[in-house]
Amino acid sequence: MTTDTTTSEGRAAGGWDWNWIDFAERFGLVIAWAALIAVFGAIAPNTFLTWPNFSTIFGSQAVLVVVTLGIIIPLTAGDFDVSIANVMTLSSMIAGVLNVQYQVPIGWAILAAIGAGVLVGFVNGFFITVFRIHSLIVTLGTGTFVHGVTLWISDSMTISGISMNLVKYVMIERLFGIPLAFYYAVAVCAAIYYVFEFTAVGRRILFVGRGREVARLSGIRVNRVRWGCLMASSFLGATAGVMYAGTTGAADPVSGLSYMLPAFAAAFLGATSVIPGRFNPLGAMLAVYFLVTGITGLTMLGISTFVHELFYGGALVIAVTLSQLVSGRQERF
Repeated sequence: MTTDTTTSEGRAAGGWDWNWIDFAERFGLVIAWAALIAVFGAIAPNTFLTWPNFSTIFGSQAVLVVVTLGIIIPLTAGDFDVSIANVMTLSSMIAGVLNVQYQVPIGWAILAAIGAGVLVGFVNGFFITVFRIHSLIVTLGTGTFVHGVTLWISDSMTISGISMNLVKYVMIERLFGIPLAFYYAVAVCAAIYYVFEFTAVGRRILFVGRGREVARLSGIRVNRVRWGCLMASSFLGATAGVMYAGTTGAADPVSGLSYMLPAFAAAFLGATSVIPGRFNPLGAMLAVYFLVTGITGLTMLGISTFVHELFYGGALVIAVTLSQLVSGRQERF
């Protein structure tokens, strides 16, 4: 009792600096996002500070949120999946080709699209764990292969006219003025958060990412965990592809290329907030909307589209640097 009381008193008396640092790390991105909204709102209140603008941001970026959430699963286990954007494009194209060109009901087309995405994740896991090839090399190769398959089955053309039933339940139907796509992304975020924080599976993933040899000696089947993470990543990539098809009503064979850089930037930026030093779904989702808010505000101010690359590229470098700094600080404590 004395020790606990002394510790509590010591924290109350001398721990304020550490508490403020901890608060800044956890909620700094929230504060920065609020400041960004305030700045753009002051500059363009009649266009930026409107509910239609924010409902568009929330709904249109749900696909990017799901891709980012897919990326953080293998990242937590210490692996990279740079094929996820190509998986997204492939799944949207499979759904589009089957539904539009072969008149397959949209439900079956969606199942085929997601199945193809999971298959890519299975292949990634096979080569990475069985042949011990670095995940970056394998997923870069499979991603390029998948891109070629997408161009082949689409004849390098955009497939339009996808079933309105899909479009209806992704973009047309709204809750509080926000498309349902946003709520799907929130549900995915909540599910991953629950798995990471409250299940044995989530703890195993974290242990594998922190140290594979230690995890192996602890009885964790490291390769099985890594393989499962890669399949989960591809599953979410395929899900994002279906959502993309529902968002636009079409499948574009090169659509995934524009999602890779923002997704990785948001994943690493999210690792600096909410749960600093760890890839976490809440931070990732927050980072997506922080970055998109910046892009939207700059676009409304008339800045040329090249600012997208400048913003996302710079954000990725800064995010990786900050995540490294935060990780180093967490290890010291």
